[in-house]
Amino acid sequence: MDADGSPPLRVVIFPWLAFGHLLPYMELAERMASRGHHVSFVSTPRNIARLPAPVASAVELVALPLPRVDGLADGAESTNDVPDDEQGLLMEAFDGLAAPFADFLAAACADDGGGGRRRRPDWVIADSFHHWAAPAAARHGVPCVALLPSAAVMAAWVVPPPATSSPSPAAAMPSYEWEKLKASFLAATSHGASSSASGGMSRATRCSLTLERCTLAAMRSCVEWEPEPFRAVAAGLGKPLVPLGLLPPSPAGSRRRRAVAGEEDDDSTNPLLRWLDAQPPSSVLYVALGSEVPLRVDQVHELALGLELAGARFLWALRKPRSSSAASAAAAAAAAILPPGFQERTASRGVVTMGWAPQIAILEHAAVGAFLTHCGRNSLVEGISAGNPLVMLPIAGDQGPNARLMEARKVGLQVARDGADGSFDRHGVAAAVRAAIVDEETRKVFVANALKLREVVADEELHERYIDEFIHQLRLSSPTYLASS
Repeated sequence: MDADGSPPLRVVIFPWLAFGHLLPYMELAERMASRGHHVSFVSTPRNIARLPAPVASAVELVALPLPRVDGLADGAESTNDVPDDEQGLLMEAFDGLAAPFADFLAAACADDGGGGRRRRPDWVIADSFHHWAAPAAARHGVPCVALLPSAAVMAAWVVPPPATSSPSPAAAMPSYEWEKLKASFLAATSHGASSSASGGMSRATRCSLTLERCTLAAMRSCVEWEPEPFRAVAAGLGKPLVPLGLLPPSPAGSRRRRAVAGEEDDDSTNPLLRWLDAQPPSSVLYVALGSEVPLRVDQVHELALGLELAGARFLWALRKPRSSSAASAAAAAAAAILPPGFQERTASRGVVTMGWAPQIAILEHAAVGAFLTHCGRNSLVEGISAGNPLVMLPIAGDQGPNARLMEARKVGLQVARDGADGSFDRHGVAAAVRAAIVDEETRKVFVANALKLREVVADEELHERYIDEFIHQLRLSSPTYLASS
C-alpha cells in the first residue's frame, strides 16, 4: 500500500533498443519502484546484461530473446551495436519481439501470483516504435502509455501547431535536415522482405500507430524545459499528454552509464580529470558528439581546425568516424583521423581521447566552461545540469529540433551550417566556440541563461512531483487498477 492507503500499481516498461532510451526509462522504473509500485522492465538479454541490477527490488528485469535476422551481427541488440546503414535490420528483429512480448503479457495476466498477490499489469508503458504493444495489451484489457520524444521534436516533425498559436522556434527546419528526416523517419525501415507483419513500415507510421492505440501519452519533458513546444504538442496531440520531468540521472543512474560503457565507478585516477585539475577555471571546451553517429573524416578535420583557430583550451572525446571498411575503422587511431600535425600544434592546450570519458564528471569540473554537443537529449540534460553554455552541432535524429530549442533559450548557439547540405567549416566552428567561451560579452549572456535553465534540471522537487502526478494519472485512467482497488 502507498502512504495514502492505495494499492500499488503494476506496470510494464518497454523502452526502444537504445541506451539513450533504456537508461532514462530505468530511472523512471526506479522512481516508481521507490514509491512502492512494481515494474517489469523489458528488453533483450544482452541489453539487460549490460544494465547493473536495479537499486529497487520492485524492478524486475525481463529479457526477451531478440529473433535472428539475416545480416544482423550476433549480439547486436541495441542501436549502439549496429552501423547507421543497418538500423533497418535491428528494426526487423525488434518487430519479431511482438510475439514473445504478447506471450509474456498473457502469462502475467493469467497469473494472480497466488496468496492474493496480483501480478496482472495495470499499464504497459511502451516506447514510440512499439506499435504492436498496445494491441497485445488490449487483448487482456490492459491500457497502454506511449512514450514520446521531446516536445521540440514532436512540434517539428509530427504535431501541427494549434490555430491560435504561432509556430515554435523549434519547428523551423533547414532543408538538409528535412532530407535526412525523410530518409530516416518517413522512409520504410526494412532491408527487404520482412517476416514480420509490419515489414517495411516507416518509423513515422510506427509512432503514429503507437500513439493512436494508446490511452495516454507521456514525455520525458516538462513545460519548464520547453515551454512553447510542450504547450503546442499538448494542444494538438488529441489525447492527454503527461510530463515525466527530465529524469536527470541519479547516482545509481550515473553508475549504470559507466557500467554500460564497461568502466569502473572511480574517477580518482582518471587522466582526463587530472588534466582538467591543472587548467584555469571555466577555460576548457568539452567536445563530445555522442557514440552512435560519428562524423566523417572530412568533418572531423573541419572541427579540429576550427578548435585550433578558436584558440581555446579543449578536451575532445572523439569517436571513430564512419569508414568504408569496418576493419579499417576499428584500427583507426586519433593520429590517423585528425589533420596532420594538429595534436602537436595544440598539445599545450588540448587533449583528444578515443577512450571512455566520464562525461558527467567532466561537465561538472570547475575547469570546463562550455560544451560542444550534438544535442542528444541525455547530453543536453547533463550539460545544462552543470550550467555550461552550449556550442551545438546536431548530426541526426532529434538533435536538430533540440538544438533550435536551446538556441531559442539563448544558452548557446549552433555552428553555422550550409542550409542545403548541412556542411560546416572551421571558421563556423571557431566563431561559435569563441562566442561561448572566449568572448566575454556573448559568454556572459549564455552563462546567465544556462544557469537559469540549470535551476529546472536541478529542481528535484519539481521532477519528483511530475512522477507523482504521472502515477496519479495512471491510477485515474486504469480500469484494471480501479476495479482492484
